[in-house]
This record gives sequence, C-alpha cells and structure tokens, in this order.
Amino acid sequence: MRIALVGDYNPDVTAHQAIPKALALAAAGFNIEPQWLGTESALEIDLEGYAGFWCVPASPYRSMEGALRVIRYAREQQRPYLGTCGGCQHAVLEFARNVLNLSAAGHKESDPDTSEPVITNLVCALIEADEMLQTVSGTRLRSIYGTAQITETYHCSYGLNPDYISRLENSGLRVAVKGPNGEPRAVELTNHPFFFGTLYQPERSALKGERHPLIAAFVAAVSSQSNANA
Repeated sequence: MRIALVGDYNPDVTAHQAIPKALALAAAGFNIEPQWLGTESALEIDLEGYAGFWCVPASPYRSMEGALRVIRYAREQQRPYLGTCGGCQHAVLEFARNVLNLSAAGHKESDPDTSEPVITNLVCALIEADEMLQTVSGTRLRSIYGTAQITETYHCSYGLNPDYISRLENSGLRVAVKGPNGEPRAVELTNHPFFFGTLYQPERSALKGERHPLIAAFVAAVSSQSNANA
C-alpha cells in the first residue's frame, strides 16, 4: 500500500521526522509503503499507483500547483487524503478554487496581495504551541477521536479566513475541530470516504511514542482503498 507524502522533504523539519514514525505506529497489522513525493515531481507523475495521500507541513511548497494537483486528484478520485498544517491550508485552497470556483483564491503566505485571501494570517501564530480544542458534535473527526476535547501541537502561522467558512461549509467542506474561541482548526469533506485537514500536526504524537487516532484511521482507509483496487 503506497502512500504519497506530498511535500518537499527536509530532514530538519520536525514534522518530516515525525511522519514516518507516526505511520509506523499506526500501521500495526498493515503493510504500508510511504514514499516522499516532491511538489515539483507531483506536477506530472502518474498518481494512480498511490492508495493514499498525505500532504505534509513546511510550506510554501516549491510548487503550489503540484500540491494542488495531488489534492484535487485525491478529492475527485475518492482517495484517502490527510493534510496537516500546510496540507490543510492547501486542501482548503484547492476546494475554494475548483469547487467554489474562486479562481483567484489565494494564500497570504505566498501571495500577500491576493484579492481572495482564503488562507490568511492567524490572529495569533501558533509556533511550537499546544492548544486545547473542541471536536464538533456530529462530525467524523468527533467519531475518530471519540471525545469532545483534545489537545494538539502546532507550528503554524496561517489558517482559514472566517469570511469564507460559510461558503466552504455550504459546499461540503465543514469545520470539524475548533479552537478555544471557536476558530477553525480542522476540516473534513462530507461527501468523501476519507478527506481531512488539520492546522495542527498530529504526527508529532509519534515523537512521544503515541499512536494517533486520526493517523490510524488514515492507514485503515488506505488499506480499504488498496483492497478495493486489488
């Protein structure tokens, strides 16, 4: 079961160190093969051979269009998708451009003057910060976590612009985890078998030797996808 880790690998990035460990902890009983896929390579590579996609932190990416191509493929082809930090931000951006038809939808990090700042600066940057969060009742993330309150770790300065949330939710991309003051912290796609984005970095749980429920659910979804394609 090949999983594409979409991003520009840097051994100095904490999340990049943590992700293979997080997958190994989650993969008990599953035979998975994570492979790094650089965003420039993602522009043209055949994506059919991957059973799942994890768009990883450390943006801006070398090729935003490469990352967006993978996200669109996972969304349209119903392949398991997990986006953490930058991977969440770009999942929202792809949805805004290709589902909401906001062709100018932009990310303030890479385009500070964008006329459609779907992804904008957080009111307070969350750099190496922990935050107590609330899973939204009735969402799949609430079911995956099995609890209303969770604590997660960030290295993040950008997030969803609240001005766009109603349009995103009306089209099926709903907020599933909120911050202490109701800020959007994670999203899920309602008409997809497994499509989640988190501004926080659940992979960091592996650095403490902990198996994360969302990553375990991702691996299980990839297994189901792989079996369906067998």
